[in-house]
Amino acid sequence: MSNTVSSSPYVGRFAPSPSGVLHAGSLVAALASYLDARVHDGTWLIRIEDIDEGRSVPGAAEEILAQLHWLGMHSDREVVWQSRRKQLYQAAREQLASLAYDCGCNRREIADSHLGVAPDGAAIYPGTCRHGLAPGRSARSLRLRVPDAGQDEIVFTDRFAGTVRQRLASESGDFVLKRADGFWAYQLAVVVDDAEQGVTDVVRGADLLDSTPRQIYLQRLLGVPTPRYLHVPVVRNADGEKLSKQTGAPAVQSGGSEADAVAALATAAGFLGLGNIEAGSLAAFWQAAVPAWARLLAERGATLPPVRD
Repeated sequence: MSNTVSSSPYVGRFAPSPSGVLHAGSLVAALASYLDARVHDGTWLIRIEDIDEGRSVPGAAEEILAQLHWLGMHSDREVVWQSRRKQLYQAAREQLASLAYDCGCNRREIADSHLGVAPDGAAIYPGTCRHGLAPGRSARSLRLRVPDAGQDEIVFTDRFAGTVRQRLASESGDFVLKRADGFWAYQLAVVVDDAEQGVTDVVRGADLLDSTPRQIYLQRLLGVPTPRYLHVPVVRNADGEKLSKQTGAPAVQSGGSEADAVAALATAAGFLGLGNIEAGSLAAFWQAAVPAWARLLAERGATLPPVRD
């Protein structure tokens, strides 16, 4: 399989986690991904990332879909649910068998190694179980071996952030494929899903920028294409924290008037730098927002080459 997406028709996606409903921060990511797909005459998908079933809130996924519908954003294909795709992740795990190993370490033991913190906030794994479990230890999770120092640098170009470099050995360490609670890890699931759905372009929040090198490493191991990436700034609260369900971000209230929907979208568009979009209807908002995103891409040098037939 080719490692490039440059000649493929655009396929983008929005992949919310149903640990809660849409809030202002997640709406910004949804809007950016939707606009990017529309500017490039592409396909836009919705994928419910409920692989962490322990954190999924009953009814949240359905409410997210209702919120997006209220805002005028509809998936161009059937909505996909990660919790129904476990056989795909198992198949990928078998493909990675030569580099995967059982790990008996818990979080405190990893933190106590004092190797530092990865860019995404996780403690860097010291490789304790790389050569086998110690006597008396039992497997808790499944980890993937990363290349040794000197062969571990991942470099990619983000359409907004520019050139990004990360050394997996020193900045991440061997990372989890299957968690101690039995759920497949996000890094594996997202790579498998993007490849299986033919995603060519990932537009998401900048809080996931530092996860991208691990995902690119997995893509190379699995022999699947690497999408283009664009990471938009995250919305923060008054304390400078990322606006999220954990920091008490208020939900986007769906089911109100069309004017309410337009107002929520206009606020998100303003945060993305699209200016003050005044529209009296959803149709008018989208008519103004799509060219506004195209202009922003041109200003940022983030436009894509035309697709070859």
